[in-house]
Amino acid sequence: MHISGSTLPATFFDHSAALLARILLLLALLLLAPFLAGCRSTNPPAAQSAVASAATSASITLSSDNLANGTVPSEFTCDGADRSPALKWTAPPADTKSFVLTITDPDAPGGTFTHWILYDLPANTSALPAGVATQDQLSDGSHQGRNDFGKIGYSGPCPPRGSTHRYFFDLFALNSTLALPARATRAQIEDAMNTHVLARGKLMARYSR
Repeated sequence: MHISGSTLPATFFDHSAALLARILLLLALLLLAPFLAGCRSTNPPAAQSAVASAATSASITLSSDNLANGTVPSEFTCDGADRSPALKWTAPPADTKSFVLTITDPDAPGGTFTHWILYDLPANTSALPAGVATQDQLSDGSHQGRNDFGKIGYSGPCPPRGSTHRYFFDLFALNSTLALPARATRAQIEDAMNTHVLARGKLMARYSR
């Protein structure tokens, strides 16, 4: 008796279809495994990086009516009264405990030259008048460091004649005060505040002789 293919039991086709479906499902899972593993990540390092970036990108707007044209008038240099210019700044982060202010000249022949270091400036300060006294400690409790002229407090621009130098005013908001005595150097200040900076303000002005 001849048996045609059409007379094979229906269960044969059911089992074959089920087996094929399982094989296809297994292949699909294998292909999707790397993608699914990536989707399960909660990305804590990325979250920490975002917080760190937000903190380091915080800024303060530092300005001065005395330096409005981007130049330092002679009265604030060694060619004039050699007094500090007036400065003002916007509100810092809420947890600021103190400020550090430095003025440096990166164009000095021997490398970056420090003209002023002011630290432990109270957090509620938002401005400095022109002509800050050149003494170790000020009436508000802030301290002044030793500049590269070997003096305490501010010593203004005094580039070689025939040259133009840039002077960077940097204001740092810190989450602490610095356990340093008066007359500290810029290197000591930068080392002490290394992990405490919340925000920064920057201002640049030029002076020519």
